Amino acid sequence: MKLVSLKIIDADTCGGLLNGLSIPFREGQTDVNNFSPLCLIGPNGTGKSQVLQIIAEIFQAVFAKYLSEEEKGKPNDNIQFEIEYILGAEAGSEKRVRIYRRAVAKKKLEIVVENFVNENWSVVTKDQVEPLLPKKVIGYTSGDNETLSIPFFVSRAGYASQVRDNATKEELKSKPIPDSRMLLIDYATNLEVLVANLLLNDKTIREHLIKEPNLKALRSFRCVIQLKYGTGKKVVQLTDELQGYVGYLERCATCYHYDSKTSTYTFDFYIQGATHAAFGNFWEGGALELYSCFHKLAMLNDLVIPKQDREEYEKGVTERRFASRLPEPMERQKVFRFERVEFISNKSDKPVDYVSLSDGEHQLAQLLGTLCMVNYPNVLFLLDEPESHFNPRWRVEFISKILNLPTCGGVRNEVSEVARQDCLITTHSPFVPSDMKSDNVLVFKKDDDTQVIDVRRPKIETFGSTFDTILEECFSISPPISDIPRLKIEELLKSDSTEEIQEAMRGLGDSVERMYLADRVRQLKAKGSAGA
Repeated sequence: MKLVSLKIIDADTCGGLLNGLSIPFREGQTDVNNFSPLCLIGPNGTGKSQVLQIIAEIFQAVFAKYLSEEEKGKPNDNIQFEIEYILGAEAGSEKRVRIYRRAVAKKKLEIVVENFVNENWSVVTKDQVEPLLPKKVIGYTSGDNETLSIPFFVSRAGYASQVRDNATKEELKSKPIPDSRMLLIDYATNLEVLVANLLLNDKTIREHLIKEPNLKALRSFRCVIQLKYGTGKKVVQLTDELQGYVGYLERCATCYHYDSKTSTYTFDFYIQGATHAAFGNFWEGGALELYSCFHKLAMLNDLVIPKQDREEYEKGVTERRFASRLPEPMERQKVFRFERVEFISNKSDKPVDYVSLSDGEHQLAQLLGTLCMVNYPNVLFLLDEPESHFNPRWRVEFISKILNLPTCGGVRNEVSEVARQDCLITTHSPFVPSDMKSDNVLVFKKDDDTQVIDVRRPKIETFGSTFDTILEECFSISPPISDIPRLKIEELLKSDSTEEIQEAMRGLGDSVERMYLADRVRQLKAKGSAGA
């Protein structure tokens, strides 16, 4: 999948900020078999995250109309748009798709899907739409960005409501609930992503994901499912699907215990070859299917939240307000949780506890793990500032780390299934665009007077450009040093005292600006000599 263009006609969720904006994601011939992420860069408040949100809302509305069994979330019926993209298909063929919803004479039209065939756009009937849609739309945020998260939370709320109905109605209890194509990965899902990958992905991928913290493999972990919760000790009602997951975990566990008083299952896993085989037997769909199992069980933790808070949250999500996340329950109160997650150190073969790793290590493994477990074509990733919590070295290496994943063909850059995916990355960092050709970079800017958003290609070739050059092009700043020392140096350059300047220079690090001070001292001394 490759996005080609987006026209935002009317997007009420952004307060009209992006109305009328057209974004040419790709121009000219597009190679759908080349994994080439797009970078959206610009100052805060220029609409980058909102663009990701609108794209997610567009596809959620399309899924709700054409795949109503999968998408139970209430879509945004007010957004008007036109989006065009290319899907990769078998034997190198491609499908060009256009989807739009426009109002004519104050009458809002339904969503229309068109396919480009024989040099013409033709409307697609409802039963022909499914193959023309993305297989997954995956949002990722390393922080608390409700802007991107809202459509995914809407989808989650719709799914959770369906689970509650099915669990409490005997005639629906055995009815399976299809997974939504909308999937949000955030910090709360760290362990779900990592454990699923380290149990069911290929060995080369498992080793790659924990290479940075110098770990060899997953050693052991514990799963706890506590079905009695709250002061009244209510009992969680499970659908047949969720009850089946409990049975699978029991059969995969090295040992387990059930406490009938608290309705609590405790599963301990000591990882061996047989453990990987057992999980593979029950979750034949691989890491993504296992992640989905963990995530569905983890969603039961919402039940621990007081009903009033839960209802207020769900109301905010349904109305698509800028609402906070649900508060996290205390670890011991959770219906589903991981405990005692340990790895084997590469250095000493000794156990390393998950909690001893840094947040950056957690997030790097989670982000790369997400890309690895969703390793099939026609997936759209919407990554909002994914590198914001990484150290400077990891930021510099961020795009390389993605392209060097085994699922992306590794350093050999071989054609792989994920080549036919698309990935949009928002950032405030010059490191990301420096790894990309300018054709894959979009600069966002807002006019201070009119508040109009403008999107353009960089006027420079970003690939291989210095960070200072990119900052000047994308943010109109040229900051070789920070603001406080810069202002101090500007003040010293006006001084006529060589002693004052020289004394101050002793407390300044090396920079071009410091050399200006040295030149100022030379000028003052020459002037003094000439006067003598």
